[in-house]
Amino acid sequence: MPSARTLLFIALVAIGLVFLVRWIQQVRGARQSETAAGAPAIRPSFLESAVGFVTNFFDTLGIGSFAPTTSIYKLKRIVSDENIPGTMHVGHTPPVIIQAFIFIAIIRIDMTTLVTMITAAVLGAWLGAGVVARLPRRRIQVGMGIALLVAATSFVMSIYGFFPGGGTDLGMRGLSLAFAATGSFVLGSLMTIGVGFYAPCMIMVSLLGMNPTTAFPIMMGSSAFLMPVASLRFLRAKKYSLRPAIGLALGGIPAVLIAAFIVKSLPLNAMRWLVVAVVLYAAVAMLRSAYMERSTDMA
Repeated sequence: MPSARTLLFIALVAIGLVFLVRWIQQVRGARQSETAAGAPAIRPSFLESAVGFVTNFFDTLGIGSFAPTTSIYKLKRIVSDENIPGTMHVGHTPPVIIQAFIFIAIIRIDMTTLVTMITAAVLGAWLGAGVVARLPRRRIQVGMGIALLVAATSFVMSIYGFFPGGGTDLGMRGLSLAFAATGSFVLGSLMTIGVGFYAPCMIMVSLLGMNPTTAFPIMMGSSAFLMPVASLRFLRAKKYSLRPAIGLALGGIPAVLIAAFIVKSLPLNAMRWLVVAVVLYAAVAMLRSAYMERSTDMA
């Protein structure tokens, strides 16, 4: 009888293949359309791939990728605001699946706890992605602006050590597990609009007395399952930008491997302060865009 971890890996491969097949179909369709029209190839630019490398490199080390990616896309105007959530989910999915395999394999955690929290997060993402894919541009701008402010606050808290220290437990049962599953459901739904999973997950597992390192397989595993599920809805609605998404995937895969197996750890406080500054600026820009569009609509 295969172990629970093995079954989880099999399920991850299956859902990853479903996502890849659907995405490849869209990529081929776009390539054929552009070739027939004599348009440029869909190959991502150096900047689009560099965004994938940098954000996934630091994501593997624990900073997270959604807030930095949103900030770069907004400041460099790479992706239109309404397509940022879908582009991040589609493009970051392949690197995150690799992260999940690595961290679930090397970090000890109770499998019942892990599977329960992953399942709850996926359900939240499925519902959340359906809502976000239908939201008008201004509401997405407001949501992402708030998400960036939350991310900046989380970064500052981590710099000053405001996160709870956590305990030594590798799993939960009873009411604690029910609370954790509810939290994962909420985080999964919020992730579809750009609220990163890592910092809130770290706080939650630490408050519940678990070893903080268990946040890595929970966060990576939940993301690896929920992002393909959410991405399928974004793909169906075509609510994403293809070239930047390909850049995230192509740049992100080698970055994950380098960070996980070669670099492994870095002093990250200075990098976190840089991210705080960029994220705050992007949050203001996003909310300002939403305000300006509201003013235009009312005029």
